[in-house]
Parts: sequence; C-alpha cells; structure tokens
Amino acid sequence: MRILIASDKYKGSLSARDVAETLSQVLITGLPDCEIDLCPIADGGEGTTEAMITALNGQWIETQTLDAQARRLNARYGWIAHQQEAVLEMSAASGLALVNDLPLNPQQASTEGTGLMILDAMHRGAKKLIIGIGGSATNDGGLGMAAALGYQFLDAQHQAIQPIMAHLHQLNRIVPPAVVFPEILVACDVDNPLLGPQGATRIYGPQKGVTDFAFFEDGLKKLADIAARDLGCDPRLIPGSGAAGGLGYGLMTFCGAQLISGFDLISQQIGLEERVAKADLIITGEGRLDAQTLHGKGPIGVALMARRLGKAVVAFAGSIDDSPNLRAHFDLAYAIKPSKMTLAQAILEARTLLATAAESALPEIKALLGLAAVQ
Repeated sequence: MRILIASDKYKGSLSARDVAETLSQVLITGLPDCEIDLCPIADGGEGTTEAMITALNGQWIETQTLDAQARRLNARYGWIAHQQEAVLEMSAASGLALVNDLPLNPQQASTEGTGLMILDAMHRGAKKLIIGIGGSATNDGGLGMAAALGYQFLDAQHQAIQPIMAHLHQLNRIVPPAVVFPEILVACDVDNPLLGPQGATRIYGPQKGVTDFAFFEDGLKKLADIAARDLGCDPRLIPGSGAAGGLGYGLMTFCGAQLISGFDLISQQIGLEERVAKADLIITGEGRLDAQTLHGKGPIGVALMARRLGKAVVAFAGSIDDSPNLRAHFDLAYAIKPSKMTLAQAILEARTLLATAAESALPEIKALLGLAAVQ
C-alpha cells in the first residue's frame, strides 16, 4: 500500500514539509506496512521553493540582497544542481512581511532585491528560473528588478532616474542591457491585469499602503507605454500581469518570462501526476479549505488530479468551510482546529492538533484503503 502526502503549508504555523512529516509519523505507526511518499506542494506563493527542494533533492543558496525598503539582508533561494535550475520567491527579498516593522511607503518600495536574487542565480549559471511572486510589498511594475538586471531608465536629459515609483513621472526612455536571460517561468495564480479597476494598484495596492490610486495608475501606465515603444513588448492586458504589484508584467516585459498557473507549474516540476498514479491514497490540505481553495489552490488541484486518476483523496486542514461543493472533492476531510479554540492558540499547537486528528482518522483511512483495495 502506498500513500502520497501532497499537502500545502498551514500558513503561519507549519510548512508543507512539516505537515507531510507530521502525517507521515502517524501513518507509519498506524499503518506500518504502508510506503509513504512525501511530496510537499505549493501554488506559487510562500513555500514554493521548499516544496521544489524537497521533491527534487535541491539545496539552499544564500545571497546578499535588499528588502523592499533598500535595507540589506541575506535571502535564500533553491538550487537544483542536476537541472541547473533556480527556484526563487520574490517574497524572500521584496516581501511585505520583511518590512512590516516600517511605515508602509509604496512610492519608495522597490523590487530591486528580487532582481539581485535573479542576477545571482544567473551568475551561478542557471538555465531556468522558476519564480513565485506572492506576498509582495511593492507596486512598482518590476521597475526596481529591471534596474538591478541592467536596464537604464532615463529622463528627457538622458540622465538616469532613481528606479522607484516616486520618480517615475520623469521617465522618458528605457535602454535594455546586452543580456540574454535564461528561461523564466513565473508561478502566478491571480488573473489581474496591470491597470484598471481589477489591476495591481486598486486590488492589491491598499495592503501595501497605496492611497493615491491615480498616482500609481498613471505611473504604471507611463511605464507600460514607454516600454511598449522602446522594447516592443506590451503584456499589460495579460491575466496575471498585475500580480505582485505588477511584477508579473515586469518579468514578462523585461525578462521575457512566461506566466503559468502556480499549481500546474509546481506539479509538473515535481512529477506530481506520476506520483499520484502510483499511490493508493492521496492526502492533501492547507491551513484553510474554503471558497478560495476552489479557485486554483494546491489542494483542489491535487484532489482533481486524484479523482481523474481514480484515487481516493483525504484532506486535513486547520479549518474547513461547511460547503457541500468543497467537501465533494474529498473522500474524507478533517479540520484539526477545535471549534472553541482560538486561531492564535491553534497556530501554536498546530503540529499536535494535526497529529491528533490524523490518529483519530486512522480507522476511517484504513476502511477507505480497504475499499480501494477491493475495487
């Protein structure tokens, strides 16, 4: 009997690997004859790098970079040596969580640190970069990233401007570097365009401190107009171009990147479908299963794949919406947080709660495996 554990993280408490290892310990004790395949997943946000490193036997690389407010920091990215691939999360350099000790300052906030990470991976000889772009602190359309990679942003007097939103009104010309970029795939699970009522600024700007929507909207439009003229590239309307404050747009425009569903990208890279096909039972989950889960999140991708391949699928999550449409995707679904426990306490006790829920679920899981074997 083979069980595949393909769970996402429980945000704020357990990484995807922590979840997989906790469940594995319970299953090995309760089902000693079972073979366990640990396959942490992600959908392009935080945890993407760890999932890839675990699945592909990669390593962590540390490099010096900058946070979104230009403070020095050391950030990590993944390196898959046998494929010469780098796996980056923009949140490791330009993430909102890294600058939550400072007042939000979106006119100054920059993706330069993400560009420096990309540059480090290129210098290492990366033939392919996979970049997750969730959790950004920026609304600069990838301006800072492009400057770090060698793009020049000039004013009407052919002088370089500081590549931040506060100075973008001075932009008159963009000069590209003499660089050949490797293949870049961007894990993105939102479909917002760069501009407009559903764009980067109006939908995601407020959480980054944006209050003057017209200023940022006009600035990003100017960036897109000049880039279209000088670089011959205009992906502003492509779904996902507004992701991460327009970094989706910036990666397509300045690096020739391709945006792809985060779950589809990660599952392809880690050989998820083949691993599901070999398993008798699939276990998945995330911190909360709710309506958002149905819109491209990792657990629903796993469940749909399992259903298509005729496999039983079980979910463990911190909490689960009581939605028939959601629960219909799983043979069994368990919420680990007791109803009377506060979320803060549940986060602190997540590992114990998960192990307890898994132990309680063992009889039903054994029955499910028995049914699967008979069929």
